[in-house]
Amino acid sequence: HMQKVILVGFGFMGGIHAQAYAQIPEAKIVAIVDTLPDKAREQGDKIGLQVPIFGSLKEALAEVEADVVDVCLPTDLHADAVLTALAAKKNVFCEKPLTISMANATKIKAALKKAKTKFMVGQCLRFWPEYQAFEEFVKSKRAGKLLSLTLQRRAGRPGYSVDDWLNKGKRSMGAAVDLHIHDTDYVVHLLGTPQAVFATATKDFSGYSHIFTNYIYKGISVQAEGGWNYGKSWGFQMAFQAVFENGSVEMDSTQTPSIKYTIGDAKAEPLPVTAPSAGESKAGTGNLSSLGGYYNELRYFINCLEHRSTPKIATLEHGAESLRVVFAELKSAATGKVVKL
Repeated sequence: HMQKVILVGFGFMGGIHAQAYAQIPEAKIVAIVDTLPDKAREQGDKIGLQVPIFGSLKEALAEVEADVVDVCLPTDLHADAVLTALAAKKNVFCEKPLTISMANATKIKAALKKAKTKFMVGQCLRFWPEYQAFEEFVKSKRAGKLLSLTLQRRAGRPGYSVDDWLNKGKRSMGAAVDLHIHDTDYVVHLLGTPQAVFATATKDFSGYSHIFTNYIYKGISVQAEGGWNYGKSWGFQMAFQAVFENGSVEMDSTQTPSIKYTIGDAKAEPLPVTAPSAGESKAGTGNLSSLGGYYNELRYFINCLEHRSTPKIATLEHGAESLRVVFAELKSAATGKVVKL
């Protein structure tokens, strides 16, 4: 069965998703929903995708037969589109962050229960080759128990979002949510929900533009930093450092090889990574050129639909829980207090 996809929002992320679907034989984009049809057509031509473009999801659902609604809109518009898709009993893939409030998340959970369809949130680090390799390394106990983990995600000020929505705090909730939720989600995925969080942050016109968080766990030190308040040409870096009882792992997206490990007192060696052959992005925007993690997550979602199985990674519950944790971080940054979870 060919999974027919309506792609809602054809900006930067929509372009990435379209290119990933092009590599998945069982999926086919049948319509695009975008409020800027000329721009959407232009991007479609650039990546070789010519399908009908609608001004609203309701219109697209009325005109086109589809199995999946993939939501790549600005975060403040996610809930409306997701609820419309679920009311039409469609499977939904929603980009991260899930939404802008826990009240919305609760509404979405209720709607999914009623629709009985499949749902995933684009928490792509769970599918990112280096982060998957690290997760396997932790589970293998090759270097013993994990003692500490520090993660960074740093970027030049985003200049590529439609209507500059990423820099509008009420819409994107700033780097502390839009960018840094990747690492929050990965920490929760790897170690479970922390007992509490303590955060400090830099605030500017775009909301919290750089956040520093300590996640409180028993017997392990975890901290993460995320910010996009560097100059526009600064570039992008994601990195992490982990220390184990008998070894270490370091990842840095700006280095080749990007990930290496040590056991005992031995010299560092590259950690083998399984990267999909999904190619490079042709759109030439945003932080990442490799489609790896995006391809992996959409490949997994389409596989689940093909086998009529419920996704177990980056589920609605997972997306909502990571949002709850990141909101606790914002509360901590605002109050200067430790926030219990």
